[in-house]
Amino acid sequence: MTARTAAWHTATVVASRPETATARRIELDVPTWPGNEAGSHLDVRLTAPDGYQASRSYSIASAGPGTRIVLAVDEVPDGEVSPFLVHDLREGDRIEVHGPLGAFFMWTPSDDPAPVQLIAGGSGVVPLFAMASAHAASADETPFRLLYSVRSPDDVFFADELATLVDDRFTLDLVYTRRAPADADRAPARLTAEGLRAAIIPADQQPRVFVCGPTPFVEAVAGWLIEAGHASTRIRTERFGGS
Repeated sequence: MTARTAAWHTATVVASRPETATARRIELDVPTWPGNEAGSHLDVRLTAPDGYQASRSYSIASAGPGTRIVLAVDEVPDGEVSPFLVHDLREGDRIEVHGPLGAFFMWTPSDDPAPVQLIAGGSGVVPLFAMASAHAASADETPFRLLYSVRSPDDVFFADELATLVDDRFTLDLVYTRRAPADADRAPARLTAEGLRAAIIPADQQPRVFVCGPTPFVEAVAGWLIEAGHASTRIRTERFGGS
């Protein structure tokens, strides 16, 4: 893993488009960016005309040595930063970002032959998408599997890209909690301990597991994994609240 020093950078918005009805995909050009590993995050700092500042952390949806960064920000209606990023940020605007950040919740090719299980709740798929994309672009033959719990088909982040990634190295399992497509294998319902066990790599294969999503989701999933026999040392979690 390449050591990368975190610093403040000036980022220019080069592209912005809706990701879902409540989220926006934002591409930034950061000439001084040192690159980042899959699973990294950064801080975005906004400064108001009166000098007031607000800063929030966001997972990075891209990885690698380049100077382009992709974010996918879901709006928190009462948040200080995400509503501006989703509704007001425009191409050509400049913002401050601090990063890359993170060391524990990252994937890079390794000598560990165990498969990798990714588990996402809602917008928690962002860093896991970065991992799956980095894995697909690498020569790493480790099997990957993503279990993605989401409200409805309209709420899936990176829907087209995830579908394209599916091959003999990557399996995608979608769980819809409110509305499922007509051809879905199961009726919409919240993920349960039993449903989790049926849709992930079994504990006897000793997978490396990455879990990301809202705090209640992550805590529930982590507990179910332990109950199913997964070693706590093989589970890495990242959670989020309002932003």
